[in-house]
Amino acid sequence: MKNLFFIFFITMLNFKSYAQKFDNIAETPPMGWNSWNKFACNINEQVIRNAADAMVSSGMKDAGYEYIVIDDCWHGERDADGFIHADKEKFPSGMKALADYIHSKGLKFGIYSDAGTETCGGEPGSRGHEYQDAIKYASWGVDYLKYDWCNTGKQNAEASYTTMRNALYSAGRPILFAICEWGDNKPWEWAQDIGHMWRTTGDIYACWDCEEDHGDWSSWGVLKILDMQDGLRKYAGPGHWNDPDMMEVGNGMSVAEDRAHFAMWCMLSAPLIAGNDLADMSAETVAILTNKDMIAINQDSLGIQGFKYSSKEGLETWFKPLKNGDWAVTFLNRADREHQVNFNWEDHQIKDPDFEYTVDFKNTLFSLKDVWAQKDLKTTKSSFNAVVAPHDVITLQLTKK
Repeated sequence: MKNLFFIFFITMLNFKSYAQKFDNIAETPPMGWNSWNKFACNINEQVIRNAADAMVSSGMKDAGYEYIVIDDCWHGERDADGFIHADKEKFPSGMKALADYIHSKGLKFGIYSDAGTETCGGEPGSRGHEYQDAIKYASWGVDYLKYDWCNTGKQNAEASYTTMRNALYSAGRPILFAICEWGDNKPWEWAQDIGHMWRTTGDIYACWDCEEDHGDWSSWGVLKILDMQDGLRKYAGPGHWNDPDMMEVGNGMSVAEDRAHFAMWCMLSAPLIAGNDLADMSAETVAILTNKDMIAINQDSLGIQGFKYSSKEGLETWFKPLKNGDWAVTFLNRADREHQVNFNWEDHQIKDPDFEYTVDFKNTLFSLKDVWAQKDLKTTKSSFNAVVAPHDVITLQLTKK
């Protein structure tokens, strides 16, 4: 402990005013898993190891997922010098050993804290201990920090998150900084130089279109959160992403709803952070989470979110610009009945409302691939006709010919 205490003071003495977030992290939306949606506070080191094992064995690692993130309730107590320790009953081997195990799988290790005095689960927060916690995380081998916003009183959000950003940078280990203040203080307007991603809404809930009322706060279904992203796409891009929260794929919605949920998060260039039990997945859940073409749309290096092009009677058409002049198109059926799609490409000139991307289908020809059916279709010379089932999607890759 004396060594850590010495390092803490040396770090503070050497700290420079030019502290910043780490560069070259999250150039495409981060992909991984977080424990909260499925396990909440019922976590221990075996649960986390099982998730790491399953990420590899299920094919998720090969599909691009890399972060294993422990959410709230891992904390033990602070020692006499103020340094945090893990709960000895839940994590008897300690966080360094757990990080080493996750790293041995070729994965990265994430952890959780809070900008306030206590976390949302009542555990010790980082308020007043930011630099000590950053040193601890670096010594454990942490690669990702989710930083929450409970019990913050009258704290200033930008200042509080800047303090932790500076602390992480001073500790010297590159760590992805995920801001989780629920969009209350419009982080998209100030967080680009502070974090690598920021939550845009309150918590997600595993339902299609609902509000789960918790009294003084609510969690939200997939469509509610999707609608809350309106107007935010211009703030996101490589290294700084809008985060509509972790996914609920595999947590009780229908297969169609899970597919639509995943498709829209991919169209939004959202971080793909799974929130289900990776050690107990159906074949359908694995197929959704590892759809390589859908993930390619999410991970496209252009880093531009999709936008809603049209909406009629619950059927929405979304376009997403991709590199090399390609596009992705998703037909989202929000309704409880099926919808017929009759899309004559040459009738449409697409103009991105926030960026300078356009396409005139009369002058540019694209080949089509149905991402979910894994089927090559005709070109945009012919109309696209299909039926979209209730609460489902059809997503097309348009490749410039």
